Amino acid sequence: MSIIRPEMSSDLALIRHINQAAFGGAAEADLIERLRASAKLTLSLVAELDGQLVGHIAFSPVVVEANPAGVAVVGLAPLAVWPGHQRIGIGSLLVKTGLAECRVVGYDAIVVLGHPDYYPRFGFVPASRFDLRCEYDVPDEVYMALELRAGALGECNGLVHYQAEFNEV
Repeated sequence: MSIIRPEMSSDLALIRHINQAAFGGAAEADLIERLRASAKLTLSLVAELDGQLVGHIAFSPVVVEANPAGVAVVGLAPLAVWPGHQRIGIGSLLVKTGLAECRVVGYDAIVVLGHPDYYPRFGFVPASRFDLRCEYDVPDEVYMALELRAGALGECNGLVHYQAEFNEV
């Protein structure tokens, strides 16, 4: 049985290891550590399966260029599942729990740069539908958004800027 819970300090080395294994390098693990060190890791959840850490998801604030209403938007990045435990629902459980936690905390919307066949199952649609653009040069179909509060993204638009730590890795 999988358990999703907030990260604890005793999880940090395993979170790094999971991200390195899932992504085949240290960039995402370095990003998480930099966001954590600068107190910009808004939400960090881990997945346990039979008492072992097998997954991780992170959220951090983003800034939308034109946001006069102060809509609270976070970016989902990264999502990692230990390679031997992928495709059995752990990533989906992390995403669903993360979305629910973001709602509870009061976020209005989430953006993600991810696989266009994966994230739509959670309600994500191309961010361009909300007149949002990623600061990175990426194809339209891989940059997606999800309103957690109906109509929230109608109150802002333009370029979405990630935390500076995203440019450091």
